[in-house]
Amino acid sequence: MPTVAELTAPYGNLLLAPRPGPEVCRICFNLTDGYGICYACAHGGRRLDAVGPISYSVAGEQLHHALAAYKRRSDAVGRRFGVELAAVLWRHLAGHEQCLAQAAGVEAFTLVTTVPSGARERDGAHPLHAIAGELVGPLRDRYVRALARSAVSAPAHEFHTGRFECRAEVSGHAVLLVDDMWTTGANAQSAAAALKAAGAIRVAAVVIGRHLNRDWRHNDRTLRRLPQPFDWSRCGLCAPGEGCRSPPPGAEHSPPVLPGDLHELV
Repeated sequence: MPTVAELTAPYGNLLLAPRPGPEVCRICFNLTDGYGICYACAHGGRRLDAVGPISYSVAGEQLHHALAAYKRRSDAVGRRFGVELAAVLWRHLAGHEQCLAQAAGVEAFTLVTTVPSGARERDGAHPLHAIAGELVGPLRDRYVRALARSAVSAPAHEFHTGRFECRAEVSGHAVLLVDDMWTTGANAQSAAAALKAAGAIRVAAVVIGRHLNRDWRHNDRTLRRLPQPFDWSRCGLCAPGEGCRSPPPGAEHSPPVLPGDLHELV
């Protein structure tokens, strides 16, 4: 069975690691036109204590296609993408979960959950829940499916404190919220609002892809300056001039736990 390192090896040439800077939103790592906070973060709800995107997901490019295919295709191709994205999340968190915890002001996350799908009818079978709750070793023992879409009518892509409801005991917990894609951040921020209303003390989000359009303003120029191949030893929340702590021994060589027929895909 392939290891985490083997499953993520092809992604080293397509992931684009966010880095802080003068033209980067200090909250969500969006590329800006010289502003410290992007428009969505400045004008939307801000309930998350920290956000840590693994990579930029550029519209029309490879990571964007993988993130779309894993949840829209129910065939072997879609399931394969799901396994690979789980490995990306595993490898990143093995080395950098502590960076996100420090940014959120906690020693560790005691509970993990996922952002529900924005479409109520798709959430029940959304593969992100299985990725966080079954496939990713560093998460599965802490995972609880805590959030569900509420009956409140909320505009799509806009922050709303009533969009989700919490159905688990989260009071007193520091919660790591897992999301696959961040565009405006409305869903993740709304999910954090529900968790905090239920008593969570801190909520931080790890996001596989921070969506961008390459042809907006100076995005292409900035993206071309990002280091390649992808450096798994650093994240956007590392202290300046320092790498993150090393992953636990053997983490990259651990195989994901693959339920059922996913075994035959790898």
